[in-house]
Amino acid sequence: MATVKPFKGIRPKPDMAEKVVALPYDVMNRKEAAKMAQGNPYSFLHISRSEIDFPNDVSPYEEKVYQKAKNNLEKMMAAGILQQDEKANYYIYQQTMDARTQTGIVARTSVDEYMNNVIKKHEHTRPQKEEDRFKHFDVCNGNTEPVFFAYRSKKAITDLVNLWIKHNNPVYGFSTEDEVDHKLWIVDDNEIIESIRQGFEYVSNLYIADGHHRTASAVRAAIKRREENPNHKGDEDYNYIMSVVFPDTELKIMDYNRVVKDLYGLTNEEFIEKVKEVFDIKPITDDEPFKPEEQHCFGMYLEGQWYELRANKSIIHEGDPIKKLDVSILQDALLSPILGIENPRTDDRIDFVGGIRGLKELEKRVEEDMAVAFSLYPTSIKDLFQIADAGEVMPPKSTWFEPKLLSGLFVYRFEES
Repeated sequence: MATVKPFKGIRPKPDMAEKVVALPYDVMNRKEAAKMAQGNPYSFLHISRSEIDFPNDVSPYEEKVYQKAKNNLEKMMAAGILQQDEKANYYIYQQTMDARTQTGIVARTSVDEYMNNVIKKHEHTRPQKEEDRFKHFDVCNGNTEPVFFAYRSKKAITDLVNLWIKHNNPVYGFSTEDEVDHKLWIVDDNEIIESIRQGFEYVSNLYIADGHHRTASAVRAAIKRREENPNHKGDEDYNYIMSVVFPDTELKIMDYNRVVKDLYGLTNEEFIEKVKEVFDIKPITDDEPFKPEEQHCFGMYLEGQWYELRANKSIIHEGDPIKKLDVSILQDALLSPILGIENPRTDDRIDFVGGIRGLKELEKRVEEDMAVAFSLYPTSIKDLFQIADAGEVMPPKSTWFEPKLLSGLFVYRFEES
């Protein structure tokens, strides 16, 4: 069973929500964050990316930056911009993008269930990035941004959510610049709250869809408090992680594409000949980018020309949940042996382009500073679950979820510490 509990959320005054909310901390760089928050003292980026309140020569990892995040959070609470609910509630968070809607429950999930693998992961974390959010959560004494979890859909939970939405008005409803509609309902009826909680007792596992670093950092903050608390009982606020849990049937993973800086000393002709050894290649005759419509099919953009690549059967390992992924096939059969990209996590010759940017972005990158680009068919939720259930991890940059969860709609602070 999965533990999914209500909590006393800290959230914006309804008339301030649009000014407060921001994109997640890790989808922009420092310069972009500063530009997004420019002229808006209420932007949540002053909390999630508080380095924007310092000169550029101040490292984002300095202690005073984390202290600034805490101060900014407390100032917004003191001014009434952010207010805490008096009782523990669930919150229903609904996002609509390109006519597709996903509806999740905002709640707190168990640190212990992350540690004992009820909450499953599919990615490694990077030490510096994990350390940054750990310090941020630790100093702010809570989770300032949620984690994006998925679960195998349960009709009983979905029916409760839909019933609440049908009979209640959202406390927030607005659209952001990226044309995503956001709505939030407060579930404050004790009977419905208990029914939702019980519904998750029939959910075997939660899966981290997006937010591995935030999850690991929240767990580290909890462990630190356990060690510091001689009276630790296990029910303190710090034993939980602020999460938004979505049924798998409503989620969509977008393609996560690759661009490479050079051809590893090969001419275009030599490169294509090597690719032909493991892929069937067909030039695309129209002027549109090639978007793969099925597994084991790839697009390649080279010197102004798109190609369709189809993996030979000899390089497809259907019995292996990781090796059969298209990101693995491309890496193992082309990027590593032909282009010399041994470790895509650390090699600066490769970059990754989320599908939200479109395939024209791949053309743009090749025209500007790259030699070749590859478009991929998206990894599936089924693949993610299968790999997480096997205790394995996906290759780097395998999944891109859209829409992203906004920051600033809800904060979870630890009352006991």
